[in-house]
Amino acid sequence: MAGAKAMLLLLLCAAATTLLAPAPAAAADDGLTKIKLYWHDVLAGTSPTAIRIAQAASSNSSSTFFGAVVAIDDPLTTTPAVTGSAKSKDEVGRAQGTYTFADQATFGLLMNMNFVFTSGDYKGSSLTIYGRNEVLSAVREMGIVGGAGKFRMARGYVEARTVDSGNNSGETVVEYTVYVKTAASA
Repeated sequence: MAGAKAMLLLLLCAAATTLLAPAPAAAADDGLTKIKLYWHDVLAGTSPTAIRIAQAASSNSSSTFFGAVVAIDDPLTTTPAVTGSAKSKDEVGRAQGTYTFADQATFGLLMNMNFVFTSGDYKGSSLTIYGRNEVLSAVREMGIVGGAGKFRMARGYVEARTVDSGNNSGETVVEYTVYVKTAASA
């Protein structure tokens, strides 16, 4: 009988401890930073910011350029206005890295880039973005897998929406909405 009472008391203590334990952080906007940027991939003109650096023998005959790899150092701005070859007055950083045409059936890119902030509130900081970008989709989502500076230990995601395909200007403009948490805000 004493053993049964002790067991019941132990179970009640365990249940109380579980009920009184702090709840995990809500998945809502708590500590989430939202930033809207415009990515400018300049393919034409005297100062392109995206250059094909490698390709398979079959890349040019592929309908999706499968196997081509492009190095980028693209301006990031606060407005969607086409930047051309001149540095834009609203430039806050650069998107540096590569994208690979990685899908044989559609324009599916593997994006591997850093958003490097060169001015504004996040100057000296960067975000690392990695993931699939199916460019013909209205909205694409890629993961934030790290960062530095104010974004040290970052995690989150970006949503990409094409603003201008670049058919006329030679400059593709994509709106990136960044949703990021850092270790300090987690």
